[in-house]
Amino acid sequence: MDFQIHYTDDQERFRIEVRSWLEENIPASMRLPVDPADPTEEQWQFWRGMHRKLGAKGWLHPTYPKEYGGGGLSGEHETIILEEFQRADVARGGNSLSLPPLLVWGTEEQKQKFLVPLLKGEMITWEKLTEPHSGADLASYQSRAVRDGDSWILNGSAVFPGGHETEPSWYYGPMLTDPQAPRHRNLGFFMIPYPAPGMSVQWMNLVHGQDKFNRKAFLFMDDVRVPADHLIGGDHSGWQVVNTTLEQEHGGRGRAFFRDEIAVSIVDYLHQKRGLGKHPGGDPVLQQSAVDVFIDAHLDELFGMRTYSMYMNRQEMSWEGAMNALFARNHRLRNAATARDVMQMYAMLGTHDPLTPHGGVQEVFQRTSFQAQHGAGSRNIAKVVLARRIGISRTKERPAPTPATATKYTV
Repeated sequence: MDFQIHYTDDQERFRIEVRSWLEENIPASMRLPVDPADPTEEQWQFWRGMHRKLGAKGWLHPTYPKEYGGGGLSGEHETIILEEFQRADVARGGNSLSLPPLLVWGTEEQKQKFLVPLLKGEMITWEKLTEPHSGADLASYQSRAVRDGDSWILNGSAVFPGGHETEPSWYYGPMLTDPQAPRHRNLGFFMIPYPAPGMSVQWMNLVHGQDKFNRKAFLFMDDVRVPADHLIGGDHSGWQVVNTTLEQEHGGRGRAFFRDEIAVSIVDYLHQKRGLGKHPGGDPVLQQSAVDVFIDAHLDELFGMRTYSMYMNRQEMSWEGAMNALFARNHRLRNAATARDVMQMYAMLGTHDPLTPHGGVQEVFQRTSFQAQHGAGSRNIAKVVLARRIGISRTKERPAPTPATATKYTV
């Protein structure tokens, strides 16, 4: 079976356009560092401005509709952009998870207010989902939103919001709007301006980093007043709205393009050592482990591409996205363990150590691979989602509405 993507002549001309633009606009000093969370201040400021330029070109979110600031391009065009950006070690950026609920559930006025500046790279969002008491169980949300005339008054807290920016324009997520209503019918979904009176942030010190370019926080809200038009969907529809976000976060859109740098580095490391006649290049057990990782990397890519193709072609999906996400998580852990087995203590050398192999990419992965297991809920959550989709759980569920299933757009 042919798994290669075959591009048309027009699409290949688009590739040349993208590649030329990158060569003309991105100097070598502004390329991605090995640790994406460790840019210089100059690099960070450069990319904040460059993301706005990409938004103006429609390349920040290339498949979103032009009328809202996207590129209006096809999935093949998005794949080309990702291929060329990764080839050039360039960060495309963008806040993708807040976009689907705005496109599916937002009014036209809300799309103009929130979606347009996000697609253009002018504003930034951070996800506000996890509460300290309940973890990934959003159905037991306790942070309250009380209607007060033309506003909502928000009180509560969240843990782990954060990102690769110094601060967001809005936090987004659910709030408890009706304590008397049944679960899944008692929430509202809000775009919460930041900063705002009554809102405070306390930064967390976590293993994957706590510098200003990659940090998570405790968020506290004490009588934070939010305009009524910042409620997306109805005041009892927050569970449905947030699941449009989670459908993508749980793998439901797939991936247009992905290259497993860690798998490549493991195989290259063994090749180099074997060529020098040094351990572990000739170790047959480690060679087999490297082959297993390399095969898994291709499977991971195929799972992502299959789900992406189904999404972009509006095919009905059930378990495919959840399977894609769960395999990717397990694969990341196996990658990290194999890197340690093959490179041993060299796998723990940081990016600034002169003895680190491949610039320290494996050490960055050692930290981020474990942290990534908790994004979008733990692996147990991913297993529950998959079980419900394939019908072996006590309850069954269908995928939440997405732009591909609930709008005229395929984004």
